[in-house]
Amino acid sequence: MVQQHTINIAGGVVRNPLVRLAEPVTLDFLAGEHIAIVGPNGGGKSLLVDMLTSKYPLREGELAYDFSPSATKTVYDNIKYIAFRDTYGAADANYYYQQRWNAHDQEDAPEVREMLGEVKDAALQQQLFELFRIEPLLDKKIILLSSGELRKFQLTKTLLTAPRILVMDNPFIGLDAPTRELLFNLLEKLTRMGSLQIVLILSMLDDIPSFITHVVPVDDMRVGGKMEREAYMQAFRAHDTVRIQEEVGALDELQQRILNLPYDNVNFTSDEVVKLNKVSIRYGDRTILKDLDWTVMRGEKWALSGENGAGKSTLLSLVCADNPQSYACDISLFGRKRGTGESIWEIKKHIGYVSPEMHRAYLKNLPAIEIVASGLHDSIGLYKRPHAEQMSICEWWMDIFGIAALKDKPFLQLSSGEQRLALLARAFVKDPELLILDEPLHGLDTYNRRRVKKIIEAFCHRQDKTMIMVTHYEHELPGTITNRLFLKRNR
Repeated sequence: MVQQHTINIAGGVVRNPLVRLAEPVTLDFLAGEHIAIVGPNGGGKSLLVDMLTSKYPLREGELAYDFSPSATKTVYDNIKYIAFRDTYGAADANYYYQQRWNAHDQEDAPEVREMLGEVKDAALQQQLFELFRIEPLLDKKIILLSSGELRKFQLTKTLLTAPRILVMDNPFIGLDAPTRELLFNLLEKLTRMGSLQIVLILSMLDDIPSFITHVVPVDDMRVGGKMEREAYMQAFRAHDTVRIQEEVGALDELQQRILNLPYDNVNFTSDEVVKLNKVSIRYGDRTILKDLDWTVMRGEKWALSGENGAGKSTLLSLVCADNPQSYACDISLFGRKRGTGESIWEIKKHIGYVSPEMHRAYLKNLPAIEIVASGLHDSIGLYKRPHAEQMSICEWWMDIFGIAALKDKPFLQLSSGEQRLALLARAFVKDPELLILDEPLHGLDTYNRRRVKKIIEAFCHRQDKTMIMVTHYEHELPGTITNRLFLKRNR
């Protein structure tokens, strides 16, 4: 029986040196294989996918496709790619950070129904709508979707085009546990239905779904040979056991460096850091938060959880004063009631924040160190030139997060995982009194997740530090958590 080679690349080298891998690529995907491309942050995974999808023309080698039984032969029709950076439709370049919370800026945003476009297969649509509970989202503005709801929408829209090859970048991140399970079950079903071939790009090297048949490791800008899933998992486990032993001393030293940081003694002295009194948030006829009472005391470490769309990011936008409705609500920060004359910047000086929304809005192509430095003044770009001492603090935090070598590299040329590390360094750079981490480990590889969790843990041991952290993965929470808040969706 003749094997069908859906994608075959032999000795491939792209023309543009800026997006070129370290060695020529030879790789063969066969029909019936479901493949995970795995590797550390910045290892070259996205560059490989760009190469396989003909985004960049080749200088050397050959790239061939066989999409049969598809009726068309074009890459555009047959390979669909859902990238890690969530986008609100086609408006990515016009999207700005607080837009999701500004009702008057949402009027022109399209609704989910419009964005889904024309549907060719009604049965498939029905199946996807039921699976992802899309019906309640149809009349929502696309910009009001939570990051998890947005992921469901993207997958539905893409799967409705019935591609031959579906490439997904970290599809499980940002989804609550029930939705992750739903997605896993759907993808597993899809691998058994028709001729769809699934290719996942994964940063979590230790978490390869069971429906994957083969793994392609990518590291240090080099593409390894395709391996069967079980062979990869055995090799990874053996390597990781050694790596964990090597990491122990290094991560202990990292934690000690954070614990030894001097204090600048400009903190507020209030025992109440956050106080919400009967806070409600509505968009049109949708209630996101209803009569919420919540007090965060100084030194507490909160885990904030709840299903996708329950209002976690909205709640954090109120605390950070990024949501215009926060001024109509009874909210106090650091003992000061919101709207009683305090400067928003005065408050923000004491808060370090990172979130998927912030990552999505960060389209500034400044050197990475300037992105980190912008955290000193809570600007999206760098409008105040930091002095030498401040720049050395930025370099110190970049070193803590393992990205010191990237300080001069333009932000948009970093991998999404490296961008996340830079935005984390930005959140920590002013040694904030209140640390707000919304899905901080999004898109990080196995090793960086361990590193960042240790950094968060050490920071939480510093005197009078308060933290609120959102994650859908219980194992990502540091051992320092003292309190929990679980939000339920107000249907």
